[in-house]
Amino acid sequence: MTGINNGLDILARLDAESAIHRLHATYTHRLDSGDFEGVADVLQHAVLHVMGNEASTVEGLLAFFNAGLQVHTDGTPRTWHTVANVLIEVDASGDKASSASYYTVHQQLDGFPLQPICTGKYLDQFERHDGEWRFSRREVTLRLPGDLQHHVQGAQTEAVAQHA
Repeated sequence: MTGINNGLDILARLDAESAIHRLHATYTHRLDSGDFEGVADVLQHAVLHVMGNEASTVEGLLAFFNAGLQVHTDGTPRTWHTVANVLIEVDASGDKASSASYYTVHQQLDGFPLQPICTGKYLDQFERHDGEWRFSRREVTLRLPGDLQHHVQGAQTEAVAQHA
């Protein structure tokens, strides 16, 4: 069968989609729990592009997250990422894929009621290496910024203001 699955065997396509959904979920769970080392591990083979800034390698990604995201007294960014409308395209070789998905980030702190603080799109590329799927690129686009004062810090705050 061709067309929707580009001639790729349906089981291979479903396997790829399942692994990619798991990568999305692993990224958000680790990010929301403040496990930046775990996030860097998930993205270790990728280039992360966020509003004109790029990071790669575990060390570079860790530095990026530690410099750009605020961590609060509970050791987390006090965020809750939701990923939705995930469209995954697996190429005919079965070894490369891409996805586009929407994200919404909610945040709550004492004196800062639960609210959405931003929405945007993840544009991702993946590759299968030694039978395992992994990120090869993640581009984070900002669509609707809200109150990010308790989430981003430093130069990233200025970049967000410029894109608002």
